[in-house]
Amino acid sequence: MTGAGTWSLDEGDHQRITEHLTDLLKESSARCALLVDRTGQLLANAGEQLSFDTSAFASLTAADFSANDQLAKMIGEPEFASLFHQGEKESMYLADVARRVILVVLFDQRTTVGMVRLRVKQTVADLGNLFEEMFARAASAEAGGAEKKPGLLEGAEDEIDRLFGD
Repeated sequence: MTGAGTWSLDEGDHQRITEHLTDLLKESSARCALLVDRTGQLLANAGEQLSFDTSAFASLTAADFSANDQLAKMIGEPEFASLFHQGEKESMYLADVARRVILVVLFDQRTTVGMVRLRVKQTVADLGNLFEEMFARAASAEAGGAEKKPGLLEGAEDEIDRLFGD
């Protein structure tokens, strides 16, 4: 595994991720892009509103990617960096980002798998750089180095204590 053992996503990171996902959708004509961590948590999404439970979808996506990692090992590959599932009307392309998260792109006949794959390649590189920065920031904070940026929930416990008079 690459990067720090623990890491957090702050508001600036989330905004940058969403910008990358939005750019990917514009360039590829795909419907929706989601970023899911390997434990099945939805980290970000952009594009069309989905009509299904995105939390369940994120969990299944992580399980699918994990199962395919095991299949890769069985045939002598260290991993599959990407997966493609083609349906009659809808398809999805999944790609590993920094060995920690999965980029999922949902698309229909308005584009091709080739166009999606081409645009995903650059987005994976861009997101990989962003995640490496986050991992380095987390490692530095763990080592007592640079000042830690506040995470989305940082201070929430203190605020709850204050509200309920600990």
